[in-house]
Amino acid sequence: MPGLRQRLISIILLTIASAVLWPILGAVPALAFYSAALLLLYIHHLRHLVTLDEWLKTSAPATSTLPNATGAWGDVFTRLSRLMHSQSRSQEKLSAALERLQHATSAMPEGVAILDESDHIEWCNPVAEQHFSLDFNRDAGQPITHLVRQNQFAEYLVTRNYSEPLIVRQSRQQELTLSLQLIPYGNKQKLLISRDITLLERVETMRRDFVANVSHELRTPLTVIGGFLETLSEEDQTGSKIGKRALTLMTDQTIRMQRLVEDLLALSRLENAQNPVQEGNVNIVEMLRELYHAAQSLSAGRHHVNLKLDTDAQLRGSADELHSAFSNLISNAIRYTADGGEILLNWRIDDGQGLFLVQDSGIGIESEHLPRLTERFYRVDRSRSRETGGTGLGLAIVKHVLSRHQANLEIVSEPGKGSRFIVRFPENRLIVTQDNPMPKQS
Repeated sequence: MPGLRQRLISIILLTIASAVLWPILGAVPALAFYSAALLLLYIHHLRHLVTLDEWLKTSAPATSTLPNATGAWGDVFTRLSRLMHSQSRSQEKLSAALERLQHATSAMPEGVAILDESDHIEWCNPVAEQHFSLDFNRDAGQPITHLVRQNQFAEYLVTRNYSEPLIVRQSRQQELTLSLQLIPYGNKQKLLISRDITLLERVETMRRDFVANVSHELRTPLTVIGGFLETLSEEDQTGSKIGKRALTLMTDQTIRMQRLVEDLLALSRLENAQNPVQEGNVNIVEMLRELYHAAQSLSAGRHHVNLKLDTDAQLRGSADELHSAFSNLISNAIRYTADGGEILLNWRIDDGQGLFLVQDSGIGIESEHLPRLTERFYRVDRSRSRETGGTGLGLAIVKHVLSRHQANLEIVSEPGKGSRFIVRFPENRLIVTQDNPMPKQS
């Protein structure tokens, strides 16, 4: 502002001086004086503008010698120099912070890559280079899908559902298994975090193989024991009460062990990545009617079981797996509902999705247990689970079956008010037919 005020005062004084000379020397000399003074003022400013331009073109104007300037231009150069010194210090701090961040991410055991809005690589650490066979100096700015050629990964990017990590096996490195997680941040950018879980996968494979092998080995002796116990129970008509009680308990525990072995084998098959879903058209209406009659037999008249069919839509999937999942949900409802309780089975279309509902008026479940219900062997009440004969694997089987069919399980429950188990199948698995009439309610 002082420089601008000074320039305005100079022009005003020059104009006043020319106006005074006008009546004394005449119009032409006064105008000539005014024009010459303006020309000198223009040349003065032009020379300083050229000096400013040359100074700014230097490699480091903030550290170079300040140009000589007079008047308002001296103030301009001084303020610019201070501003550039401040900017230079800020830039140095930012560069140092960025360098520290890069050193920190380079030391991380996880791979870190920064993707822009179009999924081009902006930066990655050395671990990410190893995981994805990248060279940042060569591949910077390339689309990540051009370098990570995995159909699963491409779908993961397109769907934008980043709540769960994606497990991939690198085709270029057959022994490498990665867990990938995308985290949106900033201006539509993404962090791609990769973790090497090869060892964990091997341990998990060993665990699955061990469980499967042990279960197979137990199946035969349990069948033999169960057969002999059944024979002894039928033949021992005059034995003591203690002997009969012992045979009954041994038979019950053998049956329980057989159920456990069968559930372990079923879970092992579902977890096996080499065992894809054997898909076909599944008649859900027919399956639910069969399960409804099985539920009535299991309940033995102790509950009011109702089947409500609001659609005849079929599903694309595995009939055996879906039968197992639905059966587990229904049997759970019967086991944990007191005599005289209500159980509703419902199949309908909701918002374009297939919805299967099992609702009971049973004992209910506290909210803190709900997130862990699908874990293996997790029990809300161990004593009650033993009484009802559950193996602790039913909901784990349900979870894996639904995952293989891209379906979701929602559990709503409150102690004393019963529970609702809601299964939602995606629209692309529904097979809706218009030819068949709606099935009758059971």
